[in-house]
This record gives sequence, structure tokens and C-alpha cells, in this order.
Amino acid sequence: MSLTVQEESLLLEVERWEQTFFEHDPTDFETMYQKWLNLGLDQIGKDKKSKALEKIDNFLFHLHAMIQNSRFHEDARERILDQAKVFDAEIQEIQDIRELSIEKLNFMAKQQMAKQRLLSMGQGGVSGMGGIVLLGMDLPAMIAMNMRAIQLIALSYGYDVKRPSEMMIALKIFHVASLPKHLQGGAWDALWDEVETDDYDGWFYAGDEQVADISWLQQPLRQLIKVMMIMMLRKKLIQGVPLLGIAVGATMNYQFSRQVTEVAQRFYQKRLLLERN
Repeated sequence: MSLTVQEESLLLEVERWEQTFFEHDPTDFETMYQKWLNLGLDQIGKDKKSKALEKIDNFLFHLHAMIQNSRFHEDARERILDQAKVFDAEIQEIQDIRELSIEKLNFMAKQQMAKQRLLSMGQGGVSGMGGIVLLGMDLPAMIAMNMRAIQLIALSYGYDVKRPSEMMIALKIFHVASLPKHLQGGAWDALWDEVETDDYDGWFYAGDEQVADISWLQQPLRQLIKVMMIMMLRKKLIQGVPLLGIAVGATMNYQFSRQVTEVAQRFYQKRLLLERN
């Protein structure tokens, strides 16, 4: 099956995006920060690192499974199927959605992306109020919302995340998107190596099941910096409301969600186009 002119144009657009998005020249400050961070992480013993990463992997796996088995997810799944049936009444299953034109799939995915970004911004704004409980819930809530965003984007392109293989791919997309900028390109290439391997199974996952690595631990550390900023700003009230803290929380969560959804959409666009080619 050959690609249409629009599909070929989009594939070129995705390839150009890859070249620019993962291109990163670190500043002197970033280099110094990275060196300091690596020194700090090296102080953690090997056994403690392994246990910490194992616990993070278990947390991410169970959180992902809990989200996709929730009533909210089932309702969203049905809404996506109903929307797809408006374009083609013969669609019955999620994988049938892949038969739609790429323009229709992009339309469906962009609707989910916009909704999830706004939800993430709202959640960040609430956390920015500076309450201890709200700040403590910010990281798990942010992870859950962005995992759900990836799941919905996958469904919009016809990939059923209830399959073990698709679930692991969605988790690894989240891993790529949440890594420090200079490490994302290598993780992106590694993910494609897994997907494009000759023994890739469309149902069962046969690759490396480890998601979190020592580099990913920088995400919780960045979250700690955000929490400290909000804690400092929560006393700066404007008419009794910590507007600066709310703005910081909303902006940082929105930017993170924007990055996650962009990486997820580009991945599924490219994957679908390569399958059609």
C-alpha cells in the first residue's frame, strides 16, 4: 500500500520534527547542573538504585493498568469509537480506526491532546496554591494525567493499549518524553529499534520491560525544584490568592503535558505511516 501525497508530506514533517526536537546544545549551566546531579546520584549505592528503580517501574506499571481499567478510560474509549463511527459506520474495534484517513486521525488525536493539556494546566494551577497535600499529590497526578493522555492518543490512532505490547510502548513513550532533553533522542531511537525489530509481536511484549532508569530519576528531582518554587511563592498573595504560585504550577505542568502529547502524537503518526508504506 503506497502513501498518499498528504501522508508522504506528513511523514517528511515528522522526520523534520525528529531532527529539530531531539537536537539540543546544553548551556554551561545545564552542563554544570548535570555534572552535579550525576555526582549526587553516584553517591547512592548500586543496590539502593536497583530497588528504587524496581519500585518506580512497579508504580508506573500498576498506575498505567489502573488508568486503563478505570470507568473513565472505558467511557473515553467508547467516545473515541463513536467519533470514529461518524467517519466510517463500519468501524467496530479500536484497530479498525487505523483504516481512516490520516487527516481524520489527526483531528481526533488533537482533540484529546487539547483536552489533556488544559486538564494538566488546571491540575498544576491547583497544586500551585501551595498546600502540602496538593503539592504532595502533584507528581503522581501529573504522571497519571500524562499517561492517560498517551493512552487516548494511541486509541485515536487505532492502537489498543489493553494489549500488553501496546501498554509497554505507551509506558516507554512516557519515559522518552519525561527524560532530560539531551537524553531523549537516544531513548527515542531505542524505542524504534524495539518496535521495528523482526520479532516484534503485536500482542505480547518480548522486549526489555524496564521503563525507569537512573536518568529518569531526574524528573522527580525537577519536580522537587518546582515544589520549592511554589512554596516560596505561596506567601506572595495578590488579593489573598497566591497567583504567582498558581501561574508557576499551571505553566510548568502545561509545558510538560505539551511535550508528552507532542512526542506521543509524532510516534503514532510515524508508526502508522510506516505500516501503510
